[in-house]
Amino acid sequence: MIGDETKARQFSTELFDLEVFATPILFPMVGKGTARIRVMPSAAHSKSDLDFGINAFESVGKKLGLI
Repeated sequence: MIGDETKARQFSTELFDLEVFATPILFPMVGKGTARIRVMPSAAHSKSDLDFGINAFESVGKKLGLI
């Protein structure tokens, strides 16, 4: 959950630059002020893949001042 739509878009773009595909979910799909990021993990992802994604989320979250 990010809240701000601009930050959610930026978060998604930054993740994509790190080779993590995660889309922003924005109004009207969710209420204004409740923007978030969607990921779609599957059984095909290894623990290493998931750790890579988590590290990317942490890195971008810190860069954008969300963590």
